[in-house]
Amino acid sequence: MVLRSEILVNKNVLPTKEQALPGRETAMTLPEKHFVFEETPLLGPFFQDVDFAIFGLGCFWGAERRFWQREGVVSTVVGYAGGFTPNPTYEEVCSGLTGHAEVVLVVYDKDKVSYEELLAMFWELHNPTQGMRQGNDIGTQYRSVIYATSPEHLDAALKSKATYQAELSKAGLGEISTEIEQAPTVFFAEAYHQQYLAKNPEGYCGIGGTGVCMPPSLAGN
Repeated sequence: MVLRSEILVNKNVLPTKEQALPGRETAMTLPEKHFVFEETPLLGPFFQDVDFAIFGLGCFWGAERRFWQREGVVSTVVGYAGGFTPNPTYEEVCSGLTGHAEVVLVVYDKDKVSYEELLAMFWELHNPTQGMRQGNDIGTQYRSVIYATSPEHLDAALKSKATYQAELSKAGLGEISTEIEQAPTVFFAEAYHQQYLAKNPEGYCGIGGTGVCMPPSLAGN
């Protein structure tokens, strides 16, 4: 039997369901409005023809900021996904005992930005070859993930991975370790994490890419 105290030694190993923390039934209480977009409801209803994307690319503070800055993005919400613990706290996710990755739910206007363009942003904003880390941020919560909200998105994500891998290989970089799956439940993070860098402009941001770009035709350029 593996003790939880032993798992804490290595945050680069995902826990099993049996090892994961139990969590709770109560979801986090969220603000009604998006802090940056002000009058926009954080979780809707939305008047635009919107769709949803879920990305994990390291610390969700900096990732969320980059996506809310993209034209066509209607709302952004940070949370935890891909693990076992229901409604985890930030501290529990940081322990490595929930299995979750830090993610950003991106709500976007399909008439103004495409899913493929958001995928290009995702690949270029971080290093997807690092496994259970992103730069100096080490642990399972910082792994690279794409959680597709439809079969079409899953297909597009896999195709974009192959395209970006070819570009990385040309640059002499390694193999992509990004987890690409149909979307699991996203458990939203505490209210203070939402749009954190708009509230704390000097706060930590670990976002940094490889310098390798998607081919312009796929990046919407």
